[in-house]
Amino acid sequence: MELLRLANLQLTLFLMILLGLGLKRWGILDAPGIKSLTALCVDVVIPFNILKSCLAPLGDDVLATAGKILLAGFLMQLLYLVLNQFLYNRFALQRKKVLQYCTIVSNGGFLGNPVAEGVYGPLGLLYASVYLIPMRIIMWSVGTSYFIAGQHTDRKQVLKKVLTHPCLVAIYLGMLLMVTGWQLPGFLQLTVGYIGNCNAALTMFIIGTILADVPLKSIFNRDSFLFSFLRLGVLPALSWLICRVAGLDALGTGVGVMMTGMPAGATAAIFAAQYHSDAPFATQVVILSTLLSMVTIPLWCYLIG
Repeated sequence: MELLRLANLQLTLFLMILLGLGLKRWGILDAPGIKSLTALCVDVVIPFNILKSCLAPLGDDVLATAGKILLAGFLMQLLYLVLNQFLYNRFALQRKKVLQYCTIVSNGGFLGNPVAEGVYGPLGLLYASVYLIPMRIIMWSVGTSYFIAGQHTDRKQVLKKVLTHPCLVAIYLGMLLMVTGWQLPGFLQLTVGYIGNCNAALTMFIIGTILADVPLKSIFNRDSFLFSFLRLGVLPALSWLICRVAGLDALGTGVGVMMTGMPAGATAAIFAAQYHSDAPFATQVVILSTLLSMVTIPLWCYLIG
């Protein structure tokens, strides 16, 4: 049943991407419209989605395990940053940015949370949200700087723009709510939830509009395959080792491995388009890794029991 639900989620991703492609091909979304939609997604919808994932407070009975999961998440992000220092130096700068970003950012936020809940139940969803906190912090700070740095030569401007990014502000507020256990008023929770729930569809639509300008056969290229092997095979194996070293139980280890083994984050294509990087290649990586993950995610689920 869980694998069937997983397959349905992945097929849903592709259907929304195809719809986005159609919106571009049918002339419903033109270039200015896509630009506005991208800004809306990055500056409004995604921050609300991040805040939405932080609304559930941590219970005392799971704080110890959650702390270990948080540590494992930070260790994995540290490993990604080390790999990014030397792994992609042979690539052109615009493609290097995409690969560095896709290394630290998986699609765990959209695809990973439902998978964790389907396989491990509500506790798995909670642990997945905690494991993704370090990724969100690095994603909207260091990850964003990979793209923004090419637009600004002043390091202070880059730092200010990164630290005040709406998505990072959402992380500040979300972590404050999780740690303190404060609850937003009901009407605010509904507002955050409704806006945050738009994230999946808008993100996939934007990828589809980018895909409309990318020849389909170009998706299957050497660089995309090699990165997908790293993203879907090597990194989850390293995550398993780190989770064991951190002393996580079987459930925590399973969540960590599955979250790491998710395909490249869809925001890679959005940022690449917004900051004039290699958007076609970013789209290729996202599409191919998502396609291959339909095989690798069930395989990891089987291997980790």
